[in-house]
Amino acid sequence: MPNGSLESWLHSLHHKLDLFQRINIIKDVACALDYLHCHCGIVIVHCDLKPSNILLDDDMVAYVGDFGLAKILFHEEGSNTNECSSSIIRGTVGYAPPEYGLGNEVATSGDIYSFGILLLEMLIGKTPVDPMFEGGLSLHSYAKSALAGDFVLQIIDPVLLTVDVNEKSLVSLVKIGVQCSYESPHDRMDIEGVVHELFAT
Repeated sequence: MPNGSLESWLHSLHHKLDLFQRINIIKDVACALDYLHCHCGIVIVHCDLKPSNILLDDDMVAYVGDFGLAKILFHEEGSNTNECSSSIIRGTVGYAPPEYGLGNEVATSGDIYSFGILLLEMLIGKTPVDPMFEGGLSLHSYAKSALAGDFVLQIIDPVLLTVDVNEKSLVSLVKIGVQCSYESPHDRMDIEGVVHELFAT
């Protein structure tokens, strides 16, 4: 793709994405997941959603790529988990949901977790494996504490803090990221709820 991957823009000294671009990219990714989970006739779980697998075209439109770990779920409509269990841990450290490490079956909620971490990374400017996240601190808990303590602007990537920044919009986006990246799959939003919230923000 002409503009490479999202990773090359998020963590580069030469490229910078403003808030408008980041919001558009996250909306593109959410719409792609919505299609995979709900609208393509079968349920496809990507299993490896992360910045290096988000590709950008000439107009900075984002596309989800690399379906090497993807799973097609053959199950009754409305079910959230795969009928076939797998002992292989799917995904990338930091982005893979914790339940996969416990041997749980692949599910759409796993992609939601990865999406939540991706969204928080785009807003905060730190990867989930940043050295600061140790001793029980994670990207999720860091953002959740900022929401609870009403200091969200203090954790946002400084590049995004322009004079006309909309604090309410940033708080709403961080909330979505936190609600998608809870440890328990049952506490996470579903992709339809994510899309609704993103386009209402």
